[in-house]
Amino acid sequence: MSEAPHLLTEQDGAILVATLNRPDKLNSLSAETMSLFEQALHHFRDTPELKVLLVRANGRYFCAGADLRGKDEGGPARTGSAIREKHRLRLHGMHRIYDEMEAIEKPIVVAHHAACVGGGLELSLSCDFRLAARSASYAFPEGRFGVLPASNGVSRLARIIGPHWARYLIMANLPASADKALIMGLVHEVFPDETFAEDVMKFCRHLAQQNGEQMGTAKIAIELAHDVGLAQARNVERMANSALMLNPEYLAGIERYIQSIGGKSKDKE
Repeated sequence: MSEAPHLLTEQDGAILVATLNRPDKLNSLSAETMSLFEQALHHFRDTPELKVLLVRANGRYFCAGADLRGKDEGGPARTGSAIREKHRLRLHGMHRIYDEMEAIEKPIVVAHHAACVGGGLELSLSCDFRLAARSASYAFPEGRFGVLPASNGVSRLARIIGPHWARYLIMANLPASADKALIMGLVHEVFPDETFAEDVMKFCRHLAQQNGEQMGTAKIAIELAHDVGLAQARNVERMANSALMLNPEYLAGIERYIQSIGGKSKDKE
């Protein structure tokens, strides 16, 4: 009997849903999972009618991390340099995939219905929006083995929640409930377990209705503004808006708005 696909995809209107599907393995990230996820990511990127990518999971875990039982690509690394190159180039292409997630000018949402651990949390950190059910929880267990989560777990985590809370998750090696993750800024929303699936889809449908040009530009501008000083960040704003304000869709919308305001003024007279 063949094993079920490690990732399932389906389309719901303008939303592409990618579901981790190894519940018996706690959705640990295998080579097949990452390969199928990369294919789904490219399909999302290259299909204009798709506006939002939702990442979710089946089973009692969102994800227990990387699949440590899988075949070690290229064999074990025996030097510091080899380990660094393994992180950068191998690991089922995780770094390449996470970079692409961050570069795609469309929103990516991840929905955590349960525990999100290690590599699953690192994948989630490259998503634009993280939504949690009340029963979700977060942890980086790598500290138990005396190492760091080195595929987003330090770099992207510290960027999102700051060094204060990054120390809590990594140095103290303590888990966080969904409510604590909300306080940290790790997740954007916490929803009741009972309505979680509906709340997530409502959020995704809201995103799908937003202006695509604005969201794509905002995704780039926010990252740039975070990296530079205040004066240059203001230049980023102006540069981004100078392109958006030449968009025919924007010009037509502003014209309609002005006409509607003018009509209301005449009614008052």
